Amino acid sequence: MTSSATPPTGQPDQTAPAPGPDNEPTTTVRIRPDVAALPAYVPGARPDAAGAVKIAKLSSNELPFPPQDAVVEAITRAVAGVNRYPEMTGETLTQALAHRWDVEVEQVVVGNGSVALIQHLLDAVCQPGDEVVIPWRSFEAYPICVAVAGARAVRVPLTPDARHDVPAMLAAITPRTRVVMACTPNNPTGTILTARELAELVAGVPRDVVVLVDEAYLDFVTAPEVGDALTLLAGAPNLVVSRTFSKAHALAGMRVGYLVCEPGLAAAIRSVATPFGVNLPAQTAAVAALGQTELGRTAERSAAVAAERDRVVASLRTQGWEVPEAHGNFFWLGVGEETMALAEHFRAAGILVRPFAGEGVRVSIGTTSDNERVLAAAAAWHGAH
Repeated sequence: MTSSATPPTGQPDQTAPAPGPDNEPTTTVRIRPDVAALPAYVPGARPDAAGAVKIAKLSSNELPFPPQDAVVEAITRAVAGVNRYPEMTGETLTQALAHRWDVEVEQVVVGNGSVALIQHLLDAVCQPGDEVVIPWRSFEAYPICVAVAGARAVRVPLTPDARHDVPAMLAAITPRTRVVMACTPNNPTGTILTARELAELVAGVPRDVVVLVDEAYLDFVTAPEVGDALTLLAGAPNLVVSRTFSKAHALAGMRVGYLVCEPGLAAAIRSVATPFGVNLPAQTAAVAALGQTELGRTAERSAAVAAERDRVVASLRTQGWEVPEAHGNFFWLGVGEETMALAEHFRAAGILVRPFAGEGVRVSIGTTSDNERVLAAAAAWHGAH
């Protein structure tokens, strides 16, 4: 007699489909349990069409400026050729990036945003049962990417001042560790790894374990003590540096990111990446953004955002808020259990922010008028509490 828990050989399993999250369909197809259990990536809230003009969208770390004219012109020209495939691995773009950072072309991998490239890296080096050490709280996509690769995320808490705890991260490495990840400036808390801390982290990780340093927001850092992972590449064959065009270059909608690492590892990442992963207009836009005039303008814009960020954070501290170091194009309000209430308070004032339930609220730097609205709403909240 066959057990009710095991279907007869050759017969389909008649078990009912597992219930899905609210408002999501279920399926009779067997989904990997670790995939079925994945938390959903939560994008920044968007205003509805009717309220878009009145709403300050500060829920995603976007640049408050449009793409530069030369970049828009390049995109417009490229659109006429979208009946053709782009370069499969973005050869022209990788050459431009190699020239920009004085590395070999074989060291550069481009992809559909830095998140996709982080996923490709993990897919290339991780197996089921492997571990990936990550700081936490950090970018919410990290544990999702780790789980998709079949590995397990080992979360190392930030220090009380919302910074990476480098000694604790190194202590978390085991024989199962395949990757150690860092984010500087850290999303969403805004803190950085200093040059000394970054060198300590890279030097402390075994050479057969990858060190991924995500520098998506490095363009907005003005602190002289900040570390720059590209300067450590020559002495660390296991180091991978992740950067993006989404932030300072105002190309979030184009989805272009890149990794820089030693050629052998870069080749492995390319082998698991989606062919033609960066579309034709996006490749063209990124190349145009690397022009000397455009790079100069990007630096000016980044400096303006950083100055505005510093002004806003100083004003918030004057109001009585505790704000950690802010080195990206955003700042962090660690209000714990009051997070959702604060996010709703901002929403009622016409400001969309990014809440992390039970932890805090991340607010992006917008236009000066947007930021003045933030300060007014923050003052009203603080005064009432």
